[in-house]
Amino acid sequence: MATILKYKNVEILRKELIVLKKVSFEIEEGQFVFLIGKVGSGKSSLLKTIYAEIEIESGEAQVFDYDLRKIRRKDIAYLRRQIGIVFQDFQLLTDRTVYENLLFVLRATGWKDKNAIEQRIEDVLKEVGMLNKSYKMPHELSGGEQQRIVIARALLNKPRLILADEPTGNLDPATAKQIVNSLQSIAASGTAVIMATHNHGFLEEFPGRVYHCIDKQIVEQESNTMVSE
Repeated sequence: MATILKYKNVEILRKELIVLKKVSFEIEEGQFVFLIGKVGSGKSSLLKTIYAEIEIESGEAQVFDYDLRKIRRKDIAYLRRQIGIVFQDFQLLTDRTVYENLLFVLRATGWKDKNAIEQRIEDVLKEVGMLNKSYKMPHELSGGEQQRIVIARALLNKPRLILADEPTGNLDPATAKQIVNSLQSIAASGTAVIMATHNHGFLEEFPGRVYHCIDKQIVEQESNTMVSE
């Protein structure tokens, strides 16, 4: 499988303080990867470097065909079109329906053909089991339903990589498992998924590579090995 992300000896700073150092890892198409660690251990900062929200201080970092140390500002939009992002707090537009939320993203990323837009929205809603909810407002949906819409939104532009930052943090355990199941299905279809979480219980139940943010570094571990922090 093709490698879509490669970091080698990367150092990440926030406000001139080292968040992570000596970060080296690779991700291939269709892989499901857990990124675990305590709150404040650098998980979110690492994810933000992948879509060029945070600059990389030193080392080598490549995502798709982009060198993150040298990426031009005008190319960041093209990089981000290939990445879907799933947030913990949903970040849906509360003043419009599910359909209008998805329509907003497609129009903002250059889609113009009305039939193609309608078909794509139908496809992603069907993929997350929410086809009959397109007319609903976000506040009319449960937390789990809202997160499914967020996943649908992340899928709109057929990304090669999905970054999910604590996507189950606001959900009950049963709903949380359903969301992880959805993300694993997406990976099985060929889109790589990196899921940041501090819920180590998922490692027992769901297969995937596991990277642990600890002591300002990232360590790969066996997925079925419980972590002591």
